Amino acid sequence: MPITKETIEYVARLARIELSQEELHKFSQQLQDTLDFIDKLKKLDTKDITPTSHILPIHNVLRQDLPRPSLPVEKVLENAPSKDGNFFVVPKVIE
Repeated sequence: MPITKETIEYVARLARIELSQEELHKFSQQLQDTLDFIDKLKKLDTKDITPTSHILPIHNVLRQDLPRPSLPVEKVLENAPSKDGNFFVVPKVIE
């Protein structure tokens, strides 16, 4: 499927972004190159290749999750810039 400037203009309009003519040309070429590469990958025979989630053999190192007592409220609020009883006071962010 060829990617044209018109396709890029249509997608840009849907995304509500403004692109210059130079950007339209650049992005249409980049997207076309990407789709061409995907088409090449589709032609590869991957029948005997096992699926992987990463190219390197990575294993998570996890510690055992053991319950333990939490910090006391006084210790937690010790360095709070503003507090009200057992609570942090933060600036209002909703208008």
